[in-house]
Amino acid sequence: MSVSAEDEKLRVQQLRALRRRWLRDQELSPREPVLPPRRLGPVAAFWERFLRPADPWRLQKSPHGVVMTNPRIFPGDRILETGEIMPPLRDEHHRHH
Repeated sequence: MSVSAEDEKLRVQQLRALRRRWLRDQELSPREPVLPPRRLGPVAAFWERFLRPADPWRLQKSPHGVVMTNPRIFPGDRILETGEIMPPLRDEHHRHH
């Protein structure tokens, strides 16, 4: 009986070692890819790079292309720089309609 107990002990030890090795093999290292890399066409590759969340174009602080315009001046308004008051518009009589 002692021989079979020794054999049983050795068998259990081998099974444990195999289970541990199998579990270690199931863990993926960060460098081991799960899926093959996707092959993207040129347009899809552009959008994949363009839409990354921390790209420099998303981090711009000052807006480009913003044009400041002066407010419109209407008859009766005072021009602050000169103090001039805009005269009323002339009524133009057109000969058509």
